[in-house]
Amino acid sequence: MKKTSKNSANQSGFSLIELILAMTITLVVLAIASTLLASSFQVRSRENARSIAIAAAQRTLNIMSREIANAGYGLSSNGIVTGGDSGAAAIRVRSDLNLSGATNVIDEDIKYIWVSDANGNSIVRLNLQPAQTTSVVASGIDGLRLYYFNERVTYTIGNCGTGACGVTDFRNAAGNVEAECTPDLATYIVLALRVTLPQVGTPRSPGYQPASATQLVSSITLRNSNLGTY
Repeated sequence: MKKTSKNSANQSGFSLIELILAMTITLVVLAIASTLLASSFQVRSRENARSIAIAAAQRTLNIMSREIANAGYGLSSNGIVTGGDSGAAAIRVRSDLNLSGATNVIDEDIKYIWVSDANGNSIVRLNLQPAQTTSVVASGIDGLRLYYFNERVTYTIGNCGTGACGVTDFRNAAGNVEAECTPDLATYIVLALRVTLPQVGTPRSPGYQPASATQLVSSITLRNSNLGTY
């Protein structure tokens, strides 16, 4: 009896070299994708931090502008306290909000000051009456500058993107250069806050973000001062 055998069909597969090459290509693609994803997360995180910082600065600017504008209410002066309490990086204001003839209740004697310490840079609000209480208005504020004038002025806001933060070229209604006055004579205040974000990563590396700075400026008219020049 004659036996017949059936040979199975030849089957082809990947060689070891092909497998190694495929795995190498896959790892390279995954590495590139991971780098791009990490970079996008860094950019997003930086923009979120920027938005939060600017929002905090804007909120602080609004609070300070409102309370400083009320300075001198019910008093015979502009309400700004001198003697070292008010200057370029701090301001103390009084007002008689309840018209009692004194400034000895809450929110009638307050001071704003920029503080830089181990905890970071902050704007601090001191409520000095009837007993001193201290609160942080906003953290991450890297600069405070107050300018005092005895009449309304126009000005030029510096470009922080070029490293020229600041407010300059103050001019009065006649277009002439206007010099600052002492705080006790002020009827108009220009308030500037600065927020900076540090560099992220190193230049020419994925996800690199250069240091940046943003400046917010507010003009404040002291409502209780002589407004004849306005």
